Amino acid sequence: MSFFRKKSITSMLEEKTAAGEGGLKKELTAFDLTMLGVGCVVGTGIFVLTGVAAAQHAGPGLILSFVLAGIVCAFCALCYAEFASMVPVSGSAYTYSYATFGEIVAWVLGWDLILEYGFAASMVASGWSGYFQGLLSGFGLDLPKALSSAFNPAEGTYLDVPAVLIVLLLTFIVSRGAKESTRLNSIMVILKVAVILLFIVVGVFYVKPSNWTPFMPFGFSGVVTGAATAFLAYIGFDVVATAAEEVKNPQKDLPRGIIWSLVVCSLLYVLVTAVLTGIVPYYLLNVKNPVAFALQFIHQDWVAGFISLGAIVGITTVLFVLLFGQTRLFYAIGRDGLLPEKLSRLHPKTGAPSVSTWVTGSVVAVFAGLIPLDRLADLVSIGTLFAFISVSIGIIILRKTRPDLQRSFKVPLVPWIPLIAVLTCGYLLISLPGITWIAFLVWMAIGLIVYFTYSHKHSHLS
Repeated sequence: MSFFRKKSITSMLEEKTAAGEGGLKKELTAFDLTMLGVGCVVGTGIFVLTGVAAAQHAGPGLILSFVLAGIVCAFCALCYAEFASMVPVSGSAYTYSYATFGEIVAWVLGWDLILEYGFAASMVASGWSGYFQGLLSGFGLDLPKALSSAFNPAEGTYLDVPAVLIVLLLTFIVSRGAKESTRLNSIMVILKVAVILLFIVVGVFYVKPSNWTPFMPFGFSGVVTGAATAFLAYIGFDVVATAAEEVKNPQKDLPRGIIWSLVVCSLLYVLVTAVLTGIVPYYLLNVKNPVAFALQFIHQDWVAGFISLGAIVGITTVLFVLLFGQTRLFYAIGRDGLLPEKLSRLHPKTGAPSVSTWVTGSVVAVFAGLIPLDRLADLVSIGTLFAFISVSIGIIILRKTRPDLQRSFKVPLVPWIPLIAVLTCGYLLISLPGITWIAFLVWMAIGLIVYFTYSHKHSHLS
């Protein structure tokens, strides 16, 4: 039964209070948290996913797909918001599971989130490298082929140097502390949103309502399939919860940050999709750069440069937020003793978890620089969906077992909203390909070996 020992919420809050000046600095506001959420969610999805999903699955009905996906994500976001108001402690789903299900389940969720954040950051860094090299080629500059992509001797490539450099640069920024790094993130997010709004303002004058007919060329089933695809564009708002201990007023600002980031992202996705499918017939949008393609379609090439800049900045913020979330996750797990305690060591000047920051950056840089990751992208999705399900079930359990806990935010209609979140996420899980499940189970098996050989013995609850 020691595998299911729980860390009480009371003890978590007492630890956090006792840390005092020696703990993470409380510097973040609801605005900072919203910018973290928007920074992670609005990235490659809005510049790439919209076109392919419209052409292959939903047509103009992709507008409804994003609305449906946003509603499903809202159910999950409400559950995260209640947990964040009860347990304003770093670690997100890992910390929540420690209090609800017990240590081994918390470890599995923590190991799962390490996969999600780390793997996603590596993939995003590779994508950033592609966009950056494309921008360089526009100026007639090209990197040596050997240094332009991940290790693949058959193609003559050995190291993706731009991916490594951007990871190390952002790692340095994260190591400077939460306030400094989130301030830079906010500036980049505002720039990215401004570019997206520029596309909407320019494009709305070229919308032809006839392009929205038929609205659902693939039927409502196509809209649902589009929603399943669109759902993956929203993953990332859970990173907001990892910053819990650095928020000035966590009981109020964490729920606000989580919900506002989802509202802003949903609105941007719906508006871009409506303009995009109104400018270009949906069947022509099966391209990698649908937003730039639409601007070329209406001969507004002058905006295309801004869109390229927006795409690069957008991907940069996604990478930054993933690195930020991963470092706070390592900090929380290290503090509990399930991983080496050095990971919870804070820098005396910046107050940032310096060891976990550079461990994260180094590992992500190696993966992004050397390993081709495109075929395993679904691993990010499976990790996120498992986290969503555990948090949603946890809300139902704690409402029954700990009704006394102070909740500054409550999920309405419990247990129905958490159950809807569980069922919809479960549906998406079973729709993932078999090879993804095999890779995920192998990763989990490795995690259990680490737990039984190290974590269980070194846990502070031992």
